[in-house]
Amino acid sequence: MEQTSDPGSTQPEPDSSRTDRTEKTWWQRYIGFPLIWKFGIALVLGVIAGLIVGPPIATIEPLGDLFLRLLQMLVVPLVLVTLISGAASAAPSSLGRVGGKVFGFYLLTSVVAISLGLGLGLLIGPGTGLDMPSTGEDPEKAPPLIETFLNIFPENIFQALAEGNVLAVIFVAVIIGFAVGTMAYSEDARLRELAEPVKKLADAGCEVMFKIVHGVLEYGPIGVFALIAVVVGETGTDSLLPMLNLTGTVYLGIALMIVAYSLLLLAFKVNIARFFGAAKDPMLTAYVTRSSSGTLPVTMRAAEKLGIREGTYGFSLPLGATINMDGTALYVGASTLFVANVSGVDLSFVQLLEAVAVGVLASIGTAGVPGAGLIMLSLVISQAGLPFAAVALVAGVDALLDMARTMCNVTGDLVVTRIVAQTEGQVEEPSRVRKRSRSRR
Repeated sequence: MEQTSDPGSTQPEPDSSRTDRTEKTWWQRYIGFPLIWKFGIALVLGVIAGLIVGPPIATIEPLGDLFLRLLQMLVVPLVLVTLISGAASAAPSSLGRVGGKVFGFYLLTSVVAISLGLGLGLLIGPGTGLDMPSTGEDPEKAPPLIETFLNIFPENIFQALAEGNVLAVIFVAVIIGFAVGTMAYSEDARLRELAEPVKKLADAGCEVMFKIVHGVLEYGPIGVFALIAVVVGETGTDSLLPMLNLTGTVYLGIALMIVAYSLLLLAFKVNIARFFGAAKDPMLTAYVTRSSSGTLPVTMRAAEKLGIREGTYGFSLPLGATINMDGTALYVGASTLFVANVSGVDLSFVQLLEAVAVGVLASIGTAGVPGAGLIMLSLVISQAGLPFAAVALVAGVDALLDMARTMCNVTGDLVVTRIVAQTEGQVEEPSRVRKRSRSRR
């Protein structure tokens, strides 16, 4: 018997437009694709393009420069609002304790890094057999340590902001945040009331900056492709062969430093898989951009994924991007031995100790920007009495070394921040972190 449709039935007819609405657009699929894979693919394609095209690939350099400019644009406002928010969120008594731990761990890892670099340099002997270059420009000389110290205290706050003096910005932001935090925890109700809108403004500034960071990172793969293609295209493989010994020494040292970080995290019962799952984005970004400061927005995003509260990472990471240069310290240790070997100079034990001390102190004043390691190296070489001509050899592959050491710098910042957060009980549960991340999309 044939069934007839019931004219009064309310069963809906299939809606073909609903299927279309559920299909993701190409942009939505691109946004949903993991950032690490986008960066990885761009990295591989950049290497291939650089090797095939060679030096003419430099025509696409502006695409990479644009990415660096966008990241650098975010540094000063991000440091300012996150440090104010972080310092204002913590009680004055705990802020001093956290600051002491952060600085202590940064100093410890820097000493370990430069000692590791010197140790591998003594063991492997990079530079042995190479001739001293007859000519070569001296790298930019590092400023005196006393000048670096005085530059922390700006004569004009707005000039420091305009010039991007990160040490001065950090000082100003911490002072403002500390003052707001003192007011927020005051017994005076009027002071607490006045501090509240300033804290909300700083918190809102953080959220605004994180939204901008998210947008900049979506352009990141294009910038990564251009940056790596230009480096490979201009450097090539032939020019790397004479310096393979130094390059291998530095990269081996960075790998051992990552192992040391892992052991340190395990000592504080931190989940290694979860840590590096979040850290891979800033590590790769630092590798291709060669800028600790420029990677700071990505590093802060990773800290959020790790559940580190803003009161800790908002203080620790901007400070680390400026004064904690583990990878650079390791590079300086190995490169100092390289320059000594090329120059035919045997460094005494006392000179090696001086190199460790000067290298650690110089890392505080070395800006987290591409190529800053050469400035730091020049200071150590001056202290050791070595000729500057051999530095020209290091400069030939400095871009490749800069990638690895910057990645190490950023990883060290995040490791110390995670450990300090663990000791202060400033780590949220993964479920709360995922919920907050979904709410921000």
